[in-house]
Amino acid sequence: MNARMLALFISLIAMVTISGCKSGGQNGQESLPADLVNNPNSANGTSGKGSLPVILFDETEHDFGRIIEGETVSYAFNFTNTGKSDLIIAEVSTSCGCTVPSYPKTPIRPGGKGTVKVAFNSNGKRGFQSKNVIVASNTQPNTSVIRIKAQVVNPGTEK
Repeated sequence: MNARMLALFISLIAMVTISGCKSGGQNGQESLPADLVNNPNSANGTSGKGSLPVILFDETEHDFGRIIEGETVSYAFNFTNTGKSDLIIAEVSTSCGCTVPSYPKTPIRPGGKGTVKVAFNSNGKRGFQSKNVIVASNTQPNTSVIRIKAQVVNPGTEK
């Protein structure tokens, strides 16, 4: 009886496997049309980077120097779209809740300029602070990192 059950089970598995493997892809199509996939880094080694937007920051790091604990300081990172299509910033995230960014929500035309403003609240922070700000956009690569840093000192020790 066990041999019969095992043979039946193997037969069922084979039937399911064979019937699930159709040649020709899903819905009877042989393959996806090549124009459906638009990847700037194509398999043939050429790249569409020439037509993509490019975000170029005037500077990628700002040092506030010595600040007193509890102060909120901010800095504007200016950038230019040096690419050939509209730059869209999808999101700007930070490495700490004490750092709050603001950025343009509308596309930046080629040659256009914009600003990512970063505010740092030093409340509860002491010593050397370095915070990363990640700018996600439609560039290649799709993220850029800008950084702020400061030396936060106790209010009683600052002269």
